[in-house]
Amino acid sequence: MEDSMDGEIGRFIKVWLTTLPCLCYCYYISSTIPKGFSRLLSLIPILYLFIILPFNLSSFHLGGPTTFFLVWLATFKLLLFSFNQGPLTQSPNIAHFITLATLPINPNKKNHTTQNPSKKWLFFLKVLALVMIIRAYDHTPNMHPHLILVLYCCHMYLGIELVLALCAVPVRTLFPGFEIEPQFDEPYLSTSLQDFWGRRWNLTVTRTLRPTVYHPVHRIFTNFVCPSCATSAAMFATFLVSGLMHELIYYYLARAPPTWEVTCFFVLHGVCTALEVAAKRVALRRGWRLHRAVSGPLTVAFLAVTARWLFFPQLVRNGVDRKAIGEYAIFVNFFKTKASSHLYFLNIK
Repeated sequence: MEDSMDGEIGRFIKVWLTTLPCLCYCYYISSTIPKGFSRLLSLIPILYLFIILPFNLSSFHLGGPTTFFLVWLATFKLLLFSFNQGPLTQSPNIAHFITLATLPINPNKKNHTTQNPSKKWLFFLKVLALVMIIRAYDHTPNMHPHLILVLYCCHMYLGIELVLALCAVPVRTLFPGFEIEPQFDEPYLSTSLQDFWGRRWNLTVTRTLRPTVYHPVHRIFTNFVCPSCATSAAMFATFLVSGLMHELIYYYLARAPPTWEVTCFFVLHGVCTALEVAAKRVALRRGWRLHRAVSGPLTVAFLAVTARWLFFPQLVRNGVDRKAIGEYAIFVNFFKTKASSHLYFLNIK
């Protein structure tokens, strides 16, 4: 097991070292090519490499983030870059370019960020909650399936938020004054699907999909239909692309043929969000407003029920959940072994 982990970490390092010359090529060569399809053609080999590189990794905790960062975020940012759009066009040097391209961060367009001291305590509590959830998995044979689902939902949220937050730490350390937009905004406080997907959940993806999918589709449909219909079409297209990208990530994680359940999950939420926006527009004109004490639990319940129905089955069916949980013990044992061997070596010296 230790040898396999050594090999996995070695492959992980090689994958990320391979991305560096690729992005140097994008910064120094592709940027000199006129924007548009000519620059896009020059980036196709890099996009292809970013798509195949994560296949070298088999672990959930190394392969999953790598797939998300390279196959989704980096490729979408490079697509925007080919048309001289997106955050990569604002990079003053190669270091910023590589950082923005490979990490789930976006520069804050505002010149200041409000740092709330309570956020640090909240972050600590989330880390503690994640540790408790991982420990709770030891007792899953005695748990009700619904409770296990709750653990999965909390685990997914806390895991993604903490990983994205940790990615921002070295950026703030290496580039003082480089302001980063928040990546999550307490999604459990959502009062509607629009609030959840548009303003609270994984905002890095939201900010990536908005210029790559939502705005182009909205501009196209505005020429043919009314503004509200164009908004609904753009919203649906955005959710569809998000579903397809999740389907692709699931393929990397499970290495099993797609069943399109997770795509249906996002299509369903796209339709429901569009209907919700239309309903709220009518309700506001009539002075109706649902209290957040009611809309909040309804939103969270709808997310949980649909996630159990369409989001998690592919992962559970292919054993990705068991694989992810088992890797925690593997990583702990691996680092314990390495630490013990280093201490033994130091004692000999």
